[in-house]
Amino acid sequence: MVVTVAMFVGFVRGRMSTEIVSLLTIAVIAVGLYFFPLEGTNPTDGLVLAFAGFGHYALITICALMVMGRGLVVTGALEPAARFLEGVFKYNLQVGLLVSLIIAFVLSMGINNTPVLVLLIPIFVTLAARGALPASKALIPLNAASLIGGVATTIGTSTNILVVSIAVDLGMDRMGVFHFTPIVLVAGAVALPYLWLVMPRLLKDNRVEAEHQERRFTTRLRIGEDSSLVGTELSDMIPRLPKEVEFIDPPKGKLDGQQRLLLSGTHDGIEEAMRTLQGEIAPTWVIDRIHRQATEKKLDIAVVEMAITADSRLITRTLPSSGIADLYGVAVIGIHRPERLVGEAEKYSEGGDLRMREGDVLLVMGLPDNLQEFARTDSLLMLEGMRELPRRSKAWLAAGIMGGTIGLASIGLIPIAIAALAGAILMFVTGCVKFDRVGRALSAQVIVLIAASIAIGRIIDESGAADWLGLVLAYGLQFLTPAMVLATIMIFVTFLTNFASNATAATVGTPIAFSIANQLGLPPEPLVLAVLFGCNLCYATPIAYQTNMLIMAEGSYEFKDYIRTGVPLVILMVGTLSFLLVMTYDM
Repeated sequence: MVVTVAMFVGFVRGRMSTEIVSLLTIAVIAVGLYFFPLEGTNPTDGLVLAFAGFGHYALITICALMVMGRGLVVTGALEPAARFLEGVFKYNLQVGLLVSLIIAFVLSMGINNTPVLVLLIPIFVTLAARGALPASKALIPLNAASLIGGVATTIGTSTNILVVSIAVDLGMDRMGVFHFTPIVLVAGAVALPYLWLVMPRLLKDNRVEAEHQERRFTTRLRIGEDSSLVGTELSDMIPRLPKEVEFIDPPKGKLDGQQRLLLSGTHDGIEEAMRTLQGEIAPTWVIDRIHRQATEKKLDIAVVEMAITADSRLITRTLPSSGIADLYGVAVIGIHRPERLVGEAEKYSEGGDLRMREGDVLLVMGLPDNLQEFARTDSLLMLEGMRELPRRSKAWLAAGIMGGTIGLASIGLIPIAIAALAGAILMFVTGCVKFDRVGRALSAQVIVLIAASIAIGRIIDESGAADWLGLVLAYGLQFLTPAMVLATIMIFVTFLTNFASNATAATVGTPIAFSIANQLGLPPEPLVLAVLFGCNLCYATPIAYQTNMLIMAEGSYEFKDYIRTGVPLVILMVGTLSFLLVMTYDM
């Protein structure tokens, strides 16, 4: 118990990183059990107990799900939902927020909410920059919706997997993927009006003027012969395009095949214009060559910004006359000219193409080696690190693998650990996730934290500490109704998860709840679920969960913003979930 309290204090104080506190906890347990072994064990058995978490199937399952979540992100499998969301916001802000909350909730039921938030955060920041709902009013509700959605299934969060696995180790029957989903769906429906209508009003508009505006690039977009837009007017399509996309000397009348449109916009805006207008911004043969080489060499396509220096041969040339595509096999998406009006006539050749000058910034797409050769040979300066493009050709494959994994586990055909491992292997074999990028999918912090939490949970159980705590709590809880027992356990675990770690709170709370159930003669399952739910009610502090910290900078939040919006939500969820558990288990 002293080790557990010390670990909590280490997490709360924050003077040492989570990894260091976790590793120190494991080391203290190993050394302590060597000199003071548990009754009936050898001194070296403490090493097995302390380090068993690294080989625990719950940790393996979590890592496999992280890999699959990474596959969904790098293939762009979630982008269709993101584009749909942006269209809804253009229709109505309140409807857009409601749909966003529902999407975040549903996606988080099967996908770890971290990649979901990673995908959705840029959308909300972009929408805020365009004058839509401020990011500070949307990100905390969105995060809360994803956290509630993650509670709905046993694989929704790593904490759920941890609680279920510990409960099985303690002798409880294994829960299916959707075992307690109806309870969470009802609780989510109760919480939704608060997330949608109340929580945004409790948050301030923290928007600040950006110090550096995103670069705008000028480019020519060619309409394909087989495009469905041939024969339509450009004015009919403009409302469907991002506001930052502007056309220079837009043509009048109906569009023709192979017609070229001169436009300017940000990188994301140009990509959206390409999708909407079904056009190309570089010769088709170059794009096809880049994709073919990327497939053959198994490399990712990257986009990078390059500045033209005084020594570059590109000065006064246009893109068609530069020979860039022929010489280097890269495609220039657009040209940015700092502090000059886009409409200056002197910038264009007789054919209407932009003449390049010193200081212009090129947005270039290609393979990393070809991009490096282009910059080195033509005296260009890379301004930003390479941004890898999603492997969209594998998006449906990644989504299918994730769906198959969840499906097999949900019907109980194979255990979730085996399904997740099989899914991760398929992600590797099919190229959705590359072996040399696994480090981006796996979190060392999560791995050592879970390993330490498993060690703490085992020593609390095997040392008798859980039984002792169960006796103490049961003595006070014996005078309460079952609903109050559930609520008290949930509040206790919620307090721990908001000021320490939800994984640690899970491993400490689950054996205690199991012991209390035995002491009071109650069924263990609802008490274990009270722990599981409480571990996920991590809305009240920014340190409670990693996505809380993820949105803190983007929304310019302060500690009090989480308390002001999170505490009422915790109270609402504790009351609702306790009532539903009592009704479901006829207590």
